[in-house]
Amino acid sequence: MIPFTLLFLLFPMMTMNAAAPQTAFAVKELPYDYGSLAPNLSEETMRYHHDKHYAGYVARLNELLLDSPLSGLPLEDVILSADGALYNNAAQVWNHELFFEQLAPHPRRDPSAELLEAIDRDFGSLEAFQTQMNRAAAGLFGSGWVWLAADRDGHLSILSEPNAGNPIQRGLTPLLGIDVWEHAYYIDYRNRRADAVAALWNVIDWGEVSRRYALRR
Repeated sequence: MIPFTLLFLLFPMMTMNAAAPQTAFAVKELPYDYGSLAPNLSEETMRYHHDKHYAGYVARLNELLLDSPLSGLPLEDVILSADGALYNNAAQVWNHELFFEQLAPHPRRDPSAELLEAIDRDFGSLEAFQTQMNRAAAGLFGSGWVWLAADRDGHLSILSEPNAGNPIQRGLTPLLGIDVWEHAYYIDYRNRRADAVAALWNVIDWGEVSRRYALRR
C-alpha cells in the first residue's frame, strides 16, 4: 500500500498528467539561417514569417486541440477531419512547414528527370509551368496559396486555394507551395506580389520538390 503522505504528494502530479493534451505540435526550426535567403527573402521577413505567423498558428492549434476529439491525431488527419478555426490553423501549420522546407540558400535548380518528364507532359515545359504558377499566384484574390500538386498516377495540376486551402483535402500530394498571404512578402516587396513570386524561384529547392514527387501517395 502506498503511504498516505506519498499518495498526497503524487496526487497533484497524477492530476496534471491526466489533464495534459495527448499531443502538442512543436514549432519546427528553419533548416537554414534566417538571413541566408537574402536578397530574395530578407532576414526580417523570415523572422516575422517563421517566428510570429507560423509559430502563432502552432500555438493556436495546440489551444484548439485541448478540447477536441481530434487531439492526438497526426497533423494530416486533423486537416482531413477538422473544419472552422481548427482546420484553418492545422492547415496553416502544415502549409508553412512545407513552404519553409522547399527553400534553400543554395538550391538544386532543376527537377529530377522523373518530375521534369511529368512537367513537360502536363505543362509543355518547365518555363511554361513557372509562367502558369506565376500567373495563378499574382491573380489569386486576397490571401491564400498556389500549389503544384500530383495525383497518385503522377499527373500534375496547379491549384489556387484561398486562405489555408490545401491539396490533401482533394486527395492530392502537394509538391510546391507559394504563400501569397501578405505576411510572406510585404516587408520586402510591399504590394508587388508578382515580383515576390518571381524572386522566390531563386530559392526553390527542386531537390526537395522532386523528393515529394517520388514519395507521392
